[in-house]
Amino acid sequence: MEVLVVNAGSSSLKYQLINMKTEETTAEGLIERIGIEGSKLTQTAQGKKIVFEAPMRDHIDASKYMIQALTDSTVGVVKSMDEISAVGHRVVQGGERFSASVLINEDVLHEIEANIPLAPLHNPANLMGIRACQQVMPDTRMVAVFDTAFHQTMPPKAYLYGLPMDYYKRLKVRRYGFHGTSHSYVSARAAAFLGLKREDLRIITCHLGNGSSIAAVDHGKCVDTSMGMTPLEGLIMGTRSGNLDPAVLQYIMNSDQIDVDTLLNVLNKESGLLGISGVSSDMRDIESAAAEGNQNAQMALEMLYAGIKKYIGAYAAIMGGVDVIVFTAGIGENGIELRENVMEGFDFLGAAIDKEKNKVRGKERDISSQDSRVKVLVIPTNEEIVIARDTLELVGHEG
Repeated sequence: MEVLVVNAGSSSLKYQLINMKTEETTAEGLIERIGIEGSKLTQTAQGKKIVFEAPMRDHIDASKYMIQALTDSTVGVVKSMDEISAVGHRVVQGGERFSASVLINEDVLHEIEANIPLAPLHNPANLMGIRACQQVMPDTRMVAVFDTAFHQTMPPKAYLYGLPMDYYKRLKVRRYGFHGTSHSYVSARAAAFLGLKREDLRIITCHLGNGSSIAAVDHGKCVDTSMGMTPLEGLIMGTRSGNLDPAVLQYIMNSDQIDVDTLLNVLNKESGLLGISGVSSDMRDIESAAAEGNQNAQMALEMLYAGIKKYIGAYAAIMGGVDVIVFTAGIGENGIELRENVMEGFDFLGAAIDKEKNKVRGKERDISSQDSRVKVLVIPTNEEIVIARDTLELVGHEG
């Protein structure tokens, strides 16, 4: 059974075709610059890479070219779209309505649309991707998999803000959390890697990439996470500021005579590691600059390490201890120096790493020291397989 996983952005569309018997990717592609001059599709399948440039006015055009690439007689992987049983769509914001993945119907689409104010950059793009696929694949069943769903087990004390309750009741202002498919996958995979059940463990999952979040998974359920109503809250990230005093916004706006939209653009796109270092949003560039003596780059690294430490300590306290700490995503999986610095000083928690074991990038590995009571793991994330599994489970029940 083949499942197509689609992740639509405002001007891009990523896709993977996954064989669910083996859970192996048979093709993956990226369509860039949709609606912009220079539209391009790049697909890799069975060791063959194709690049196709053509005007793509919208996501419908992009979806047609995706199908054309997948079914191409020379470089395609299926003879027709009839071989694809279902499509799983990543949707960023599911609000309070969705605590699990769902089969897509008009009611679901209306709910996704209703959540646009909570994710104005992402949900419209996700909707465009769904509707485009529906138009070019009208007979194929489709599933929505929400970034926020895994975090819906958080208790009110974790997801509410210290604001008048009217804002929550009327506007649904609360912490939702993101990267849920990743936190779900790596926490379950970590337990399986150890030969244990997730329901028996207290796990802290550190999803560290250009966007970063940390989650406390207590006996299988998320009880807290670092991102908030939007992905701006929490750790400093590639270009996002993370936590700051809200009064800073008023101070900067009044001082520089700028409006809130201008400042939010700064907080989302010009801050974080990029803003602090003045070098780049890429950890590799920052580490290189720091090694050459750039003090701002070094400060960016130290601030990131401290932020991760702070959340690990806080979540261990919330859960009454921790059994497993997991590093995942681009920085978490590859950051040898980061993991070493973050885990330094956690002896009081019974958590320590072996520096030799820690010399690993992008592979599943137990990097705990021999006497560490807490297991410290590197687990590469696989959000696409979570989407594909949820899709298969739902269409299987309907089939």
